[in-house]
Amino acid sequence: MNRYRIIALDMDGTLLNSSNTISEENQYWIKRAGEAGIAVCMATGRGHASIVPFVEQLGLSSPFVAVNGSEVWNNKDHLNHRVLMDVHLIKEMLRLANAHGVWFYAYGLNHVYNRENWKGFPTDEQWLKFGYYTENEQLRLSLLQEISSWGLLEITNSDPNNMEMNPIGVNKSYGIRKLCEIVGCGMEEVVAMGDSMNDMAMIVDAGLGVAMGNAQAAVKQAANVVAPTNEEDGVGFIIRKYVLGEEL
Repeated sequence: MNRYRIIALDMDGTLLNSSNTISEENQYWIKRAGEAGIAVCMATGRGHASIVPFVEQLGLSSPFVAVNGSEVWNNKDHLNHRVLMDVHLIKEMLRLANAHGVWFYAYGLNHVYNRENWKGFPTDEQWLKFGYYTENEQLRLSLLQEISSWGLLEITNSDPNNMEMNPIGVNKSYGIRKLCEIVGCGMEEVVAMGDSMNDMAMIVDAGLGVAMGNAQAAVKQAANVVAPTNEEDGVGFIIRKYVLGEEL
């Protein structure tokens, strides 16, 4: 019997290459893992709509984590768990975005908003995640300092130049614990792979935490293993060597 029951995969910078596609090598080893009875589960900052095409491509029926843990799905059609963000916090982060002229994005249940398509505050929307993007490090650190001082939000990133905010306590590890409940296993039976700070919690808490070769330095330092990059089929390498135990 396999030591691991779940393979939790970040998407951008991990499963997907720079062409936003899944390599044939990664597809092959994901299929092999599924045949061995292991649940291959996305664990991503993406929303449901942009996860489903890849789930369908891989033929997966396993649960997955969306929006950095704010949603857990039993499969592509059935929601298991959702944590919404306080609308007042969204308004405060929007105020900061406008005050500093910084690019922002906000994940609602009905739509993904950003500075270009924002047309006034949608009063009927419910919120999952808010983010900023800026290459101005001083501005980014200023925003981080102010939002951190509230003590009300989980703050990570999916890129060195962005900040992503979820409800406090909600991260990918939180979501994967829900996956464990669905699958019937413990965190020690999870392999978690990622490249950014929004992957840190699951990499630290998993039985085997894997940082991609292209991961941010802090993520590599926290991981048990550093894989080849997302351009070098790192996901397939880890499944082959560490999950299925096959010779390289």
